[in-house]
Amino acid sequence: MGRPLLFVIFAGFLLGTIGGAALLLLNTDMQTSRVTTTGKALIGGPFSLVGKGGKEVTDQDFRGRHMLVFFGFTHCPDICPAELQVMASALEGLGPDAEKVVPILITLDPERDTPEVVTAYVVNFGPNFVGLSGSPESIASAAKAYRVSYQKFQDETMGDNYTIDHSALAYLMGPDGEYITHIPYGTPAPKMTETLGRYL
Repeated sequence: MGRPLLFVIFAGFLLGTIGGAALLLLNTDMQTSRVTTTGKALIGGPFSLVGKGGKEVTDQDFRGRHMLVFFGFTHCPDICPAELQVMASALEGLGPDAEKVVPILITLDPERDTPEVVTAYVVNFGPNFVGLSGSPESIASAAKAYRVSYQKFQDETMGDNYTIDHSALAYLMGPDGEYITHIPYGTPAPKMTETLGRYL
């Protein structure tokens, strides 16, 4: 085997080794970046809605207490009443600590859910529940802040009736209004009680 060929083989081996090492270091740096990157979840924020008696209600009104926020609507046939009932049972399981949490329903259907309608609806789940409505624009703004997706659904078989397809998460917000965690739909009441109790 001649020297030129040996040189080519050696050079190729050397370049391959250097390239492999560089890729390994790059991959390690990327993994380290993914693991060590921290930040605040961009969920929640200021809102200005309408509550009982047509009174303006903002997120500032709940400072000093946790908010357990759910977005839904009063004509919802299953998910919304089921989730609100779980929220009520979970809060009952907290005992005296339930006073530290304000359960809130923000309607996604301001066309039908006036402040009076949504207020009367949430009373069915407990006297401490707060129902909020508002203009379509203010509802959309609040939903966007909480990363809630929703869409009006209506077809010819429904006549004038319609439903709202929407995401179904309960958001736990801290006394300072900052996002703490969310609880998926279908979580049993005892598990929700456990989760809430962990942060109170």
